[in-house]
Amino acid sequence: MADQTLNIIAVGTLDTKLAEYLYLRSQILEVNPSINVILIDTGRSETHHEAITISQPEVYRRSGDSRSLQSLPRGEVIKTMIKGAKSVIHDILNKGDLHGVVALGGSGGTSIAAAAMRWLPLTLPKLIVSTVASGDTSSYIAESDITMMYSVVDISGLNDVLRDVIGNAAAAVAGMAQRYASRHTAGLAGIGSDTKKRCIAITMFGVTTPSVTVARRRLEAMGFEVYVFHATGAGGRAMERLLSEGRLNGVLDLTTTELADELVGGVFSAGEGRLTTAAKTGVPQIVSVGALDMVNFGPKDTVPEKFRDRKLFEHNPSVTLMRTAPEECEELGRRLASRLLSNCINPDGTEVWLPLRGISAIAVEGQAYYDRKADDALFNAIRQGLNGSSIVVKEVDTDINDPAFAEGVARRLAELIKE
Repeated sequence: MADQTLNIIAVGTLDTKLAEYLYLRSQILEVNPSINVILIDTGRSETHHEAITISQPEVYRRSGDSRSLQSLPRGEVIKTMIKGAKSVIHDILNKGDLHGVVALGGSGGTSIAAAAMRWLPLTLPKLIVSTVASGDTSSYIAESDITMMYSVVDISGLNDVLRDVIGNAAAAVAGMAQRYASRHTAGLAGIGSDTKKRCIAITMFGVTTPSVTVARRRLEAMGFEVYVFHATGAGGRAMERLLSEGRLNGVLDLTTTELADELVGGVFSAGEGRLTTAAKTGVPQIVSVGALDMVNFGPKDTVPEKFRDRKLFEHNPSVTLMRTAPEECEELGRRLASRLLSNCINPDGTEVWLPLRGISAIAVEGQAYYDRKADDALFNAIRQGLNGSSIVVKEVDTDINDPAFAEGVARRLAELIKE
């Protein structure tokens, strides 16, 4: 490991931030002089310096755009340089031995760097020092594992504060790259890893946690490695991404609540790709209806006016829930069945389990969201949608958090994986 060269990409708009990037480079080399810093220029105009590894004209050429950058509006320049940067970084990644990516930027530079980083493999270190890191960064990070560090001051001229922030970032990315390389080397050597261990995803919400906990422990006892995804939109997308990368052997999709937010307009939608990737790839899966009794909004005063007379439940000061109505539940059942049917290449490896006595902790009899009519609409739409298909619909006379339900889905998923 001591003889291995670490390769870290630093990608940014060097026509406006050359001095800051050169300082970042110097600080990385101060941490570890053997690191190879690959400096990529994504600026609007060409910048000349011996430390630049891949020039702006080369990045621009790789975008495939023949228009003059100088004549384009700022938004188009950003889109063009994103294409070029992704192409360049893709080639470096494919050659092997990439150990980290780091960037500095305002909103434009952050947009370019984040777009170039998002598609990179999960757990490969990705760090952005940004002026926008203290706000809502979901549009930059999406379902990736980008780390963002607030720059405190603008990245416009070096000063004591920015030097310290950049120094911290340099030490962080160098350390992460070292750790990443160590894990990768150990994995190739078969050290400290069980190559036979299979991985399972489970989706969870607070109101399905008891069931997920029982199922997780049962699957871990069977020798599986379990990844639990919080169904907050990004969680669902992250799971779908891991499925597309071939890193999961099975899915226990207990909590499909993101479909409700997608339908009604809540804050935790995972988009139209949710509930499709396991079906498309043939990965064994058990799907349930956890937390489809609710749509998520922010603080109570942010709930849209048209929903103010609906059944609302203040989960905490930051999250307000709205009970899904029967007609919404009917449409959710249709969508769930349709996405499975239209995408499933392995229907024998897919089952839908319906907990007839309650689909969340607050939807059982005596709780705030108990609604037999709404649940029946959901169940009937799923039954009808999957009727005549090879996808099994199993009805269980318990609520979703009953330990018997959790044990049952865990055991059955293990059987489907073995089959």
